Amino acid sequence: MARRIFENNPNTHIDVGSRMDGFVAHVASFRKIEIVDIRPLVSTVKNISFIQQDFMAEVSKEMQECCDSLSSLHAIEHFGLGRYQDPINYNGHLIGLENLHKMLKKGGTLYFAVPLGEPQRIEFNAHRIFSLKYLLKQFEGKYHLKHFSYIDDYGDLFENVNITEKDIDNNFGVKGNGIDGVAIFELIKI
Repeated sequence: MARRIFENNPNTHIDVGSRMDGFVAHVASFRKIEIVDIRPLVSTVKNISFIQQDFMAEVSKEMQECCDSLSSLHAIEHFGLGRYQDPINYNGHLIGLENLHKMLKKGGTLYFAVPLGEPQRIEFNAHRIFSLKYLLKQFEGKYHLKHFSYIDDYGDLFENVNITEKDIDNNFGVKGNGIDGVAIFELIKI
């Protein structure tokens, strides 16, 4: 994802909830990035600005359509489960997805990754695991799919793959056991 952001060179990139010591640090090594998280930021890092916010609350007017590039990697699956001092809300992930959509300008890019597996489920207090069919339904009418990649149950990355009905129906064979599978999307807001 950091490589794609580097290649696309957006005007403003914001991240919601991704790891500071991984993805965010990679992006900050070559550009400014603003991060939004419910957890407090305890350190100051060059090229990183911070907003502490509960992303299951309504995003402010100032944050609506505020960026042309937005990421949320391995964060939404935790929303509403209370693991990060967020309020318990079964639909927390749906509220988070709606807020991401509100933040992004029309034509902007969303970089999004979550655990992939079948059956779709909640692993108590840890995270959700999503089916590909469910995720695509959430994006329908809101985004155009530019790139899809995934990580299978063995940790192998398959980049920029085409999605067929068979792949949707069998979830690319990913169950999300052991090393959880990961669905990786690059989406353009319609």
